[in-house]
This record gives sequence, structure tokens and C-alpha cells, in this order.
Amino acid sequence: MSKIGIIGAGAWGTALAMAAIRAGNEVVIQAHEPEVAEAINHHHENSIFLPSYELDLGIKATSVMADAVDADVVLLVAPAQHMRGVCDAAAADWPSGVPAIICAKGIEQGSCALMSEVVGEMLPGKPIAVLSGPTFAAEVARDLPTAVTLACDDETMAKVLMETLSTRYFRIYRSRDVIGSQIGGAVKNVLAIACGIVEGRKLGDNTRAALVTRGLAEISRLGIAKGAHAETLAGLSGMGDLTLTCNAVQSRNFSLGVALGSGQRLEDILSERNSVAEGVFTASSVTDLARRLNVDLPICSAVDGVLNHGANIDATINGLLARPLKAETT
Repeated sequence: MSKIGIIGAGAWGTALAMAAIRAGNEVVIQAHEPEVAEAINHHHENSIFLPSYELDLGIKATSVMADAVDADVVLLVAPAQHMRGVCDAAAADWPSGVPAIICAKGIEQGSCALMSEVVGEMLPGKPIAVLSGPTFAAEVARDLPTAVTLACDDETMAKVLMETLSTRYFRIYRSRDVIGSQIGGAVKNVLAIACGIVEGRKLGDNTRAALVTRGLAEISRLGIAKGAHAETLAGLSGMGDLTLTCNAVQSRNFSLGVALGSGQRLEDILSERNSVAEGVFTASSVTDLARRLNVDLPICSAVDGVLNHGANIDATINGLLARPLKAETT
């Protein structure tokens, strides 16, 4: 048995706590909101972020960061734009040699840093891994079959971590491509908003299929420019995650896009939610990173225009359709 600390008690952090305890581990989950920790400890349910799922009695919750990092392995499940602050708060109590597994998907605004770069800066010398792939928290909570990628530069550590967290229905495949596993998970959230807009505008399945395919080309271009491996982007943390997120209303980013495409205002959509749609924040980061790397991402740039620069949705769609014809491989 290992002691697993989890920082972040949203839907995904709670689902990972359930997966970790099924794997035979001791689990402590840290919640930013004290009332969430209290609900988990006393009612064995996260009624705010993952309601209607009974949690194992062995899952202990805390609002104290130091309690969660007093572990053999720590999963970082805070939203991407809060990762730097969370690591800063945890650094003083983080034990030497305890690995950090990044479970957030995004690129930091302003710096355009990947989460591994943020964590590496804030927790210097600590081992880092990335857990990513096609996952809906509710399905992991229900113990439905799920496959994910765990990326780590240290293959020996990756083997230990995958054996620590894997179960029959939560299958972990290891990789050494830390960069690629993050690029796929971050960019797909932006593309999911685009696919949701297509759904909201009732543009049909052909359009969505084209968008997903050309979106994968954008993921690949950006990933390779950043140093990712092409095979990673065709795997679970790339194509797998993209396929899932762009085709289901339970995706927070897809459903946000549907609402936008149906005519709702972004401010109104966000005010009605207590969960984070990472693509809203990542859209600007992805396009900024692409400019720095001189990579063309027309779909992501279009989403950024709609979300952050007041671009008209119909005019943006027409602009994409008017782009010059070219070879599919470019």
C-alpha cells in the first residue's frame, strides 16, 4: 500500500481518489473549500463537484495542504491556471523524492508554460510525471473501463507509478514523452469548444469530423514544434482525448461551445457553472505559444478570437471556410 495525496477535490480529483483507493492505496485528498472536505469526511460524497457518487470510507479529506503532500505520491489536480500558486503553497512541506503527477490539462497564460515546466520551476528537484488521456470523471467514478497515459522521463519510476495506480478498469500505459502528453491534453480542450460551436450552430456531423481531423493536425504541428513525438499525439493523450472531448455533451468544453453556438454569451455560461472549462483559458495560451514557435493554428486562433476578442461566430466560420486550399498533410 502507498499513501496517495491528491491536491484538488473537483470532479476529476475525486474520481482519481476513487481509482487510487480501488488500487489498494491509502488516499488523502485536499480540498480548497473546507465544506467540500467536510462533506467527504462526514457524508462520503462530494456533493458540489461530483454529486450522487458514494465515496469509499477510506478516502480522507483535508483543507490543509501539508496533509496531502505527506505522502508517497502526490497527484496535482488543481486547474491549470492555479497550478503555480498551488505548487508555491505546497513547496515548503513537500518531502524530498516524492513524485508529483500532473493531472491538469492546460498551458499557463502569459508564460505559455506547460504544466511540467510550471511544476519543475516551483518544485525544483522533485520527480515529475504526467497523467493524461480520454477520461470523464463520472465514468472513472463508476469504475467503467478507462485507459490513460502516464508520461515520465524516468522509465523505472513510471513503471512503479503505473503499478501503484492501475486497476483492472483503470489501465495505465507508460510513455517517456512528457511534452506530447501535455500538448494533446491542452489543445483538445480548445478544439472541443470549436466542435461544440459546430453542434450549437447545427452544422452537421461532416463539419465536426472535419474539425476534429484538422484539429489533430494542429495538435501535431504544435506538439512537434515543441519537441513531442508524433506517435504520442496519435495515442491516448492525443487522438484519444480529442475524440472523447469533441463528441460528448458531458465534456465541459464541448458543452460550453454548444451554448456559445446556440447564442448564449460567454459571461452568462461561465456564471452558471461551478466547474472549470480549461479551454476558455488555454485558447489564448495555445495561440500565443503557436506564435512563439511560428506554427499556424487556424482553428485554435478562431476559438481564441471568439472567446477573447469579440469575434463574430458566423464571420469566423466563414473565414475558416475561405482559407486557401492546400495539401492535407500541411
